[in-house]
Amino acid sequence: MRNQQLSVLVVGSGGREHALALALSHDPSVTRLFCAPGNPGTATVATNYPVDINDARAVVTLARRLRVDLVVIGPEAPLVAGVADAVRGAGIACFGPSKAAARLEGSKAFAKELMAAAGVPTARSRYCETLDEVAHALDHFGAPHVVKDDGLAAGKGVIVTHDRAAALAHAEGCLPVVVEEFLDGPEVSLFAITDGLTALPLQPAQDFKRVGDGDSGPNTGGMGAYTPLPWAPPGLVDEIMESVIEPTIAELGRQGTPFVGLLYAGLALTSKGLRVVEFNVRFGDPETQAVLAALDSPLGQVLYAAATGDLEDVGELAWKPGSAVAVVLAANGYPGQPSLGGVIDGPRLQGSSDNVHIVHAGTALNDAGELVASGGRVLAVVAQASTLSQARADAYAGVADLDAPSLFCRSDIAERAEQGDIEVSKTYQVNSSYAQYLADVAEGDAGEW
Repeated sequence: MRNQQLSVLVVGSGGREHALALALSHDPSVTRLFCAPGNPGTATVATNYPVDINDARAVVTLARRLRVDLVVIGPEAPLVAGVADAVRGAGIACFGPSKAAARLEGSKAFAKELMAAAGVPTARSRYCETLDEVAHALDHFGAPHVVKDDGLAAGKGVIVTHDRAAALAHAEGCLPVVVEEFLDGPEVSLFAITDGLTALPLQPAQDFKRVGDGDSGPNTGGMGAYTPLPWAPPGLVDEIMESVIEPTIAELGRQGTPFVGLLYAGLALTSKGLRVVEFNVRFGDPETQAVLAALDSPLGQVLYAAATGDLEDVGELAWKPGSAVAVVLAANGYPGQPSLGGVIDGPRLQGSSDNVHIVHAGTALNDAGELVASGGRVLAVVAQASTLSQARADAYAGVADLDAPSLFCRSDIAERAEQGDIEVSKTYQVNSSYAQYLADVAEGDAGEW
């Protein structure tokens, strides 16, 4: 791997971007680091600049003014808007897929079509443009009902419910939608960094979408995550790469839209084998906070190699021994109407010298210079330790250190994994997924695409 000095601009303002900035700040080759617009957390490790992240011209102008070597685009919206195309068109290396390739997250229908073309196993589904079509699909697949917004929804555009009326009401508010069969089994998140040809997997992680303990309450953008997965079957990452990531990247290339950036696969290990739940085209939040805390390779060099087509020279990524856990603190009322403006205090907010750190997601400074909640998900407390039990204990001790009465968190992040209480179906076998998927298709209902 080349080891040149790098000047890097991270685009975005959330927890993912703070986690990226923290990891980049630990790479000795990153000598200048900027965030736009950033947040109070990124300001501790980078220089923040105001920018409209969806304005391609504004992002290019800033990147040129700062004379950066690499632009890393964090959120999905600017990717779907084509900001990466503009940056690359200006002759600046960019980590993030083109507008055409970002349709993989921007349209559930496109993602399903591409998976069908690539032979990637996924849930059976129907694309619905009317409520009558939704009703028919709900009855066909049965409960639990799964209804997904076709477009971007910041990780919250899905409802999973036994209540048919609730499923119909969700669909009515966001037509067109995709209605899917419910997938049993534990879920896994796998990130892969790619330059369009070579792909490198990161450690698998698991996140927690429901707002309450025991996976109760409505879906959120994610209330916590941990990595690696002690219960994962041997060979799982290889299987995901061979049956999901590599075919997807190859098919995008075949269609003339090579994917350069981070491909995120949300997966279920079902009784019938591996199935894709969703694709994202950027680092996932909050898995990124845990995964990057465990990474031991120089992130700046890896992302620059992907952006410049040299990823094959990087080799396997290195990881710290042990586990990492991220616990999200959200504003009271989230994921409904969050209570904003609550003051946050605590000794770790300006950095930490131990194995625990705070990632800012929805924070701002008020007129008195106090840190306050400015979004639904506000902070993540991240701990990396030699065991999962220690990482959990350290993360929750970090939560207890905070003075933030307007925030709440789940108390059970990674608890079942720590207790050895997660079981992959006894019928699940690595490398059986695609054959079983073809058998499902042969039954006559792979979806209508």
